[in-house]
Amino acid sequence: MNVAIIGAGWAGMAAAVTLAQAKIPVTVFEAARHLGGRARSVEIEGIALDNGQHIMIGAYRETLRLMRLVGADPDELLLRAPLALEYPGKFSLRVPRLPAPLHLAAALLTARGLAWGERIAAMRFMTAMRRKAYRIATDMPVSELLAQHRQGGALARYLWEPLCVSALNTPPASASAQVFLNLLRDALGGARAHSDFLIPRADLGRLFPQPAAAFVCANGGAVRLGMPVRTLIRASDGFALDDRPERHTHAILAVGPHQIDALLDEFPVLAPVRERLSAFAYEPIYTCYLQYPPEVAMPQVMTGFDGGTIQWVFDRGRLNGTAGLLAAVVSARGAHQNLSQDVVASAMHRELATFLPGLPQPLWSRVIAEKRATYSCRPGLARPGNRTSVDHLFLAGDYTAGDYPATLESAVRSGVLAARLVSEREPGR
Repeated sequence: MNVAIIGAGWAGMAAAVTLAQAKIPVTVFEAARHLGGRARSVEIEGIALDNGQHIMIGAYRETLRLMRLVGADPDELLLRAPLALEYPGKFSLRVPRLPAPLHLAAALLTARGLAWGERIAAMRFMTAMRRKAYRIATDMPVSELLAQHRQGGALARYLWEPLCVSALNTPPASASAQVFLNLLRDALGGARAHSDFLIPRADLGRLFPQPAAAFVCANGGAVRLGMPVRTLIRASDGFALDDRPERHTHAILAVGPHQIDALLDEFPVLAPVRERLSAFAYEPIYTCYLQYPPEVAMPQVMTGFDGGTIQWVFDRGRLNGTAGLLAAVVSARGAHQNLSQDVVASAMHRELATFLPGLPQPLWSRVIAEKRATYSCRPGLARPGNRTSVDHLFLAGDYTAGDYPATLESAVRSGVLAARLVSEREPGR
């Protein structure tokens, strides 16, 4: 066997690690000169940061498992804290360290900013979803599901809608209720620790892609950066990549759904897959890093904002010691897309100054706009499976069929599954 993986994002590296662990020869080809794909490390003003502020939850079992496998200790690299949503002066919810399901009930009963009737409504909603195993007969927008179960007012504005936008990167009016329920099932309907927030203390490269590449190379594989693959051909002796002389018995395409079309040109039988992916819409994520003097700090690591451009602010000084550095995040589409990055940064500074009176001008600021950060996770979206109708050719990525939206966990699960399909199809294994 000689497996080619095209793409060194989290899905591609998860597939490579899984194959390398099974002692199956693997070569990863990546067009960029960095690892991580759409969740990667960047250097800004000499500081190792990320192209977006990511957050994980305790239910991300495959991501945590692979991190440990490649020697990236989650206890060291991730800040683990009970789920907490803070909108200062408006709303506050904290999940206590109680056994499930008492942890959720206690969090709702003690939340500030909710009317008593809203607390009861939220508990009834979760109870009803649990009884239905978090399944609905027909998918619908999240906003419609919330309306059906009387989840309005502050309950929707500060709890369900922020969770939806953060996790699905899609506005509630057009986000898949079933995918949202899948996340509620695993995060809030499972063990208490599954609801924990896991916020990176280190840059995304150190979290998984870099130690994963080292693991692959140490186990006989190879990771080739700066080597784009533009054509994939099925020859009589295996898969050929562009005009390279090597042949590969199997291939895993681990690039984004908007990048995969050209790689399928030589496979007419996969026209339905290409048609399905052409129907995908995409959502942006904007992250603005603002460096203030070192004495500037937020009251907690993660703070919610409401009514302006910013949705969440992360205090990087509390995470990795870069005092005075704040990361302001806005997910999904909105009016900010029509503004210049300088205007966006200025608007975010003004919103922060309202919250932190006397805030000086930032020493520097930088907006990173991932315009196709994720696909738009809409109701009934037809996502392709990992197995294709071409023998020995597989897909991997957060867009493939699965319970989760476009998250790091979804990418990792997809990569692991694609690698396992390769192993299963090898005679004698």
